[in-house]
Amino acid sequence: MRTVVMGAGSWGTATAKVLVDAGASDTTIWARRPELADRINTEHTNPDYLPGIALPVGLTATSSVAEALADADVVVCAVPSQSLRANLTEWTAHVRPDTTYVSLAKGVETGTLLRMSEVIAEVSGADAAHIAVLSGPNLAREVAEGQPAATVIACADEPRARELQQAFNTGYFRPYTNTDVVGTEIGGAVKNVIALACGMASGVGFGQNTLATIITRGLAETMRLGVALGAHTETLAGLAGIGDLVATCSSPLSRNRSFGARLGEGATMEQAQEDTHGQVAEGVKSCSSVRALASKVDVEVPLTDAVHQVCHQGLSVHDAVKTLLGRSTKPERYR
Repeated sequence: MRTVVMGAGSWGTATAKVLVDAGASDTTIWARRPELADRINTEHTNPDYLPGIALPVGLTATSSVAEALADADVVVCAVPSQSLRANLTEWTAHVRPDTTYVSLAKGVETGTLLRMSEVIAEVSGADAAHIAVLSGPNLAREVAEGQPAATVIACADEPRARELQQAFNTGYFRPYTNTDVVGTEIGGAVKNVIALACGMASGVGFGQNTLATIITRGLAETMRLGVALGAHTETLAGLAGIGDLVATCSSPLSRNRSFGARLGEGATMEQAQEDTHGQVAEGVKSCSSVRALASKVDVEVPLTDAVHQVCHQGLSVHDAVKTLLGRSTKPERYR
């Protein structure tokens, strides 16, 4: 099986390492910049995104799209959600019709409000049975270090999901299969937004009670939206839902949480972006599209709405907290 990971960011690089460690001897990673591809090939490291991590000698890198995708059996899409469509438009001419796509991107596309598997299907023309998503509590550095972790590989075609499960299975990385693509993707998209909220609360100085409240109510938002879109509650109560949510909301390794913390400390959006080495957290863009998607299906998402107002409408974190606390009281379970 020839596997290519399209994207040499932290998670793309960690995923490529997992594939080689799992026994996939023919694994290539595509890096946009030739100099980064050269360093991966010669020094077996990615100093820009995973400094200090030794990459397998068997992992090869290229900056050529055509070279990377030639005869690929599995194409792992490891670029940010809002740039996936543009990248796919360039890639698909080099991809075989029977190739399997695996999406690592977590988000809802701005404007179209499509999930990433839907973007892949629309651009590539691939059948849903050829599109899988991988999502779970998978902080890139910890996975790259070989720390024990689990994930979910969701695909409408269960036998294909099982094939991918074997391709990604290592002694430290354990994949579970699922056919609930909707739930797996919604869990991954919303958790970035909730992690921003947790970071904001932490930056303001709030403690564990507040963080636990945000995580729990964030899960409630995720479940309401997911169910409205056809997701299974069991998926959102599992690794791709609460598992991913807890990891991303709790760890300083999470870019979304760290970005939110800087906003809570009083930084501007521009300052927070500078502090994350010029990288905008996925949740900053996704909060608007998740909010719009929720509105489309008439689902309340107050935390997501508050994050959107802080990131895009100038609302202060303190005022956002006041707005949330000032909402009318209601039963814990509601639609």
